[in-house]
Order: sequence, then C-alpha cells, then structure tokens
Amino acid sequence: MIDLNLNEKTFKIDAPDEMPLLWVLRDVLGMTGTKFGCGVGVCATCTILENGKAVMACQITLEKTKGNRYTTIEGLSKDGDHPVQKAWVQCDVAQCGYCQPGMIMEACSLLSEVSSPSESAINKAFSNHICRCGTYPRIKQAMSLLVNSGKKE
Repeated sequence: MIDLNLNEKTFKIDAPDEMPLLWVLRDVLGMTGTKFGCGVGVCATCTILENGKAVMACQITLEKTKGNRYTTIEGLSKDGDHPVQKAWVQCDVAQCGYCQPGMIMEACSLLSEVSSPSESAINKAFSNHICRCGTYPRIKQAMSLLVNSGKKE
C-alpha cells in the first residue's frame, strides 16, 4: 500500500510497486485526463507535474512516487479556468486534443520556472511533445499570450 499525493489529496494505492504511475492514474483511480501515447517516454503525451516540474507518468513507477506531490490535468482547476487552459481555448490550440493535457502541464511547468520564457525556451520545453495534428504554432501563440498578459497561475 502506497500513499500517493495527487491533486492535493492523498490516495492509498494497493497496486504493484513497479506499476507505471500512468496506469495507476487511468486504471486504478479512473483519472483519464492523462493520456497514453507511446508508453516508453518518447511522445510526452502523459506529462503531469511532479513537485511542480513536468514529468512523463509512463516513466515513473508507483514505488518512486513516495514523498512527491503530483498534479494531473484534473487537478489543475475544477472548472477549466486555469490561465493556461484559458489561453489554449482562446488560441484554439487543440485540434483532436489528445496530446493537449500533457502540453498544458508542460506549459504550467515552464511558466512556473521562467516567468517570461523566450521562444527558444518554449521550443526546448515542447521539443519532446508529439502532436499528430501539428498545433505547434498555436501552442507558441498561447504561450506568447500568457507571457504578454502576465497571467500564468
């Protein structure tokens, strides 16, 4: 039994220690906002926050969650009114939307580390994210909107 600090709550998880956190979220807790992409840490679709920093949930075993705080897209805001989510909507970032929860969590991580990231920093932060629909220009537009408005949290 492992205590998982997730979205500002503690969950008692009875699952194998080696189970990827992605499957704990989706299959054990029913939190399907974090998406499965590749399962091998290449596409970043499953990005969540660990202690405020972007990580891929498919690469973290349940055992390695001890002592850490996690935030998923479900924990970002109750009503989808987080500034990053609003910017995504305003800039019509999502096309199919499958990869967007991970992208939004990456944006939150970047903006918590660097209040006004350069285009180069934005490109670097999103370089491991794969979007089949190619919404990268709209992601940059949303990030620019957030940086210029000063509303990031």
